Amino acid sequence: MLAVFDRTVAKSPEGLRNPEAGGGDAAGRRLVDHFAAAREGAVVINLGSAGALAYASEKQNPLLPRLFAVVDDIFCLFQGHIENITSLKQQYGLGKTANEVIIVIEAYKTLRDRGPFPASQVLRDLGGKFAFILFDCSSNSAFIAGDADGSVPFFWGADAEDHLVLSDDVDTVKKGSGKSFAPFPKGCFFTTSGGLQSFEHPLNELKAVPRVDSQGQVCGATYKVDDKSKKDTGMPRVGSAADWSSQF
Repeated sequence: MLAVFDRTVAKSPEGLRNPEAGGGDAAGRRLVDHFAAAREGAVVINLGSAGALAYASEKQNPLLPRLFAVVDDIFCLFQGHIENITSLKQQYGLGKTANEVIIVIEAYKTLRDRGPFPASQVLRDLGGKFAFILFDCSSNSAFIAGDADGSVPFFWGADAEDHLVLSDDVDTVKKGSGKSFAPFPKGCFFTTSGGLQSFEHPLNELKAVPRVDSQGQVCGATYKVDDKSKKDTGMPRVGSAADWSSQF
C-alpha cells in the first residue's frame, strides 16, 4: 500500500526530513505512477490536491492481508488482522460481515462525530497486528496508525517536495524519500490536526532522535516518548455543530 499526502494534509514531523540528503528520485505523483506500473492490478485513488492512495494485492502476507474500503467519502487502506473483531463489531453496532477496514472507518467516524473516548483509547482497543492509512474527504484530513509492536512493516518519509510518503514497502519509501525515511513509530498515530502522538503514552510528548544507518549517515528519525515532558490535556469546549476531528 502507498499514500502520498500534500503537506496541507500531512505535514512531516520535525526531524523526518533530512535537508542535506535530499529526496528520492520519484517525488509525488511520479512515485504513485511508478508504484502502479510495477504492480499488476494496482489500484490508484486520486485525492486531487491532497495527494493519492494506491494498493495492490500481489506479494501480500496471507496472515496480514491488505484491505481497502471507502464509506461516506472516507478512504482507508488497512493491513493486518484484528483479534477482538467480534467485540468491536458489537461496540460499533456493525453487522457480521464487517471486516477490519470497516471497523477502522467506523471508529474514526465515532471520533470525528464527538465520540466519548479519545483517539488513544480507541486505538488501544484495537487488539492485533495492524497499520492503516485513512483519508477523510469531508475535512481534508488524514488519520494514520501502527500497532504497539510494529508487527506490520510500515514506513514513512518526506520527499523533496515535502510530501509525506507512507508504505508497507521500504523500497517504495526510499524511492520517494531518499535518506529522509524511517519505520513508522510503534504505538503511535498521526493526524492532520495533531501531528504525531503516542497512543500508548498519550500524556507524554514525543521527541525526534536522528536515525543513523549502517553507513553512518543520518536517515530520518525515530520518535521516542519523552518521560519528562507532559502534554496539556485541557480540551476546549466546542459547539454541537463543530467537527470534533480537529480536537484529537
